[in-house]
Amino acid sequence: MRIGIDLGGTKIEGIALTDGGEVAERRRVVTPRDYDGSVEAIAGLVESIERVVGTRCSVGVGIPGALTAEGLVKNANSTWLIGRPLGRDLEIRLSRPVRLMNDANCFAISEAADGAGAGADVVFGVILGTGVGGGVVMRGECIGGANSIAGEWGHNPLPWMSPDEYPGAACYCGKRGCVETFLSGPAFERDFAEHSGLAMNGPAIVASSAQGDSAAHAALGRYHDRLARALASVINVLDPDVIVLGGGMSNLPRLAESTSVLIPRYVFSNAVKTQIVLNVHGDSNGVRGAAWLWPRHPQAG
Repeated sequence: MRIGIDLGGTKIEGIALTDGGEVAERRRVVTPRDYDGSVEAIAGLVESIERVVGTRCSVGVGIPGALTAEGLVKNANSTWLIGRPLGRDLEIRLSRPVRLMNDANCFAISEAADGAGAGADVVFGVILGTGVGGGVVMRGECIGGANSIAGEWGHNPLPWMSPDEYPGAACYCGKRGCVETFLSGPAFERDFAEHSGLAMNGPAIVASSAQGDSAAHAALGRYHDRLARALASVINVLDPDVIVLGGGMSNLPRLAESTSVLIPRYVFSNAVKTQIVLNVHGDSNGVRGAAWLWPRHPQAG
């Protein structure tokens, strides 16, 4: 039995997961807006789950951001975590080893373990939401990289920009034209507004397209093509067996199918065998991936 924790900006979710992937217990608490409170909330969640399942479990935690070589949290939008040794402090509080991983990596691990990428040698997990991130899993192991940024394709430039796309919008990272500034949810809405003069949210744009609105239909077409270009650059470098789409924007209608049709235009190959698929576990991927940070039959310590 293992416990996975998904540390979000507004809620912390925890599950107990069996070796077969069944959820034995699930709980949520509100995320405290301070560091010490967050540590205690995670520990309390672990302890309450263990009381229900009746056994001591391994613990994995999915976090916003990443870890430095010294084990300090960096690049987290939950800013109270930045610069703090979250893993070490949780290990002290829970008296056992604790594994931490970026939440996008947890998504990729979950889908590679028993989701849409199960059985594939190389899986690239994609998050398309308020931001754009990703994770790489090879033969069941998540690849963090020398700088703990493997899979951060959202902060590469959008490939093969057209003149009207260049130089792209400013990104919070300090660059312009990042993939995230074209493929995030806010970017999709901004693109529609710039071309139509109308302010609409994502679901409304999709609904308008379904009703025959040409501006909304064109916005979806631009999104599909940009996603195809961005993923083609990933395939050219990583050549994964499967790319799994997740995050709120993955709910766009026929996203995987439309992107799959366009990708051969851009990949450096006469045939594209990489499958582009939607995720299986939805919003549970973060917490499931955190649980799978430990192998089957783990030693909890």
